[in-house]
Amino acid sequence: MKAGACGSCYEFGPEFRSFTPGAGWEDLKIGTSSLKLFEGCAVVSDIDWIRESTRLTSFLMPCPVRVFGNDEREEALHWLSSLPESPGISHRLLSESQVLVVEIEQPLRAQDFDSLALTADSWLEAHAELAGVVVHAREFPGWENVGSLLRHVRFVRDHHRKVKRVALAADSRLAGLVPHLANHFVQAEVRRFGYDELESAVAWSASPPDRHPTGSG
Repeated sequence: MKAGACGSCYEFGPEFRSFTPGAGWEDLKIGTSSLKLFEGCAVVSDIDWIRESTRLTSFLMPCPVRVFGNDEREEALHWLSSLPESPGISHRLLSESQVLVVEIEQPLRAQDFDSLALTADSWLEAHAELAGVVVHAREFPGWENVGSLLRHVRFVRDHHRKVKRVALAADSRLAGLVPHLANHFVQAEVRRFGYDELESAVAWSASPPDRHPTGSG
């Protein structure tokens, strides 16, 4: 295995046959925890069972995984070096208005929700709730993999009862997401704003909720 600032590269030569049970278990434990630290993982091998098993499990990994042949080693390294080091989302907590603003730019990663949860939980340790959450995105890029989607669902499950309002300041093509947000944040009032109406979205999120929220605006 070779690792760099962005990712890791696993190479299996033609002489490789299999893992012993003990070695396989240790590699699984170390590999699973290590992959959380990388932006991506490349598997370089011509061995069919390694290539197929990697493809079948790649969507469950905490980072993107791609398979390359032995003659594609340089392409694998180039792909790893091209991966974005920046997070898929950035966020800031406006303490005065008690609003969490989330900026979405890249496909959402599990690490992004870990960081988001850390900020939200730190606030909620000293406060009963958040006045609002504002999601700001020109276009919704989706999730990096199944693991990222599941982490998103867990974040919503753990926090939706402590948020009064959710605003989506986004391109009009994202309007279809509003009902889904309303379904998840069942105790929050949800409203959509234009992408350029971020200030209005923050101001609305910071104000007291309507007495009878409708779930959309």
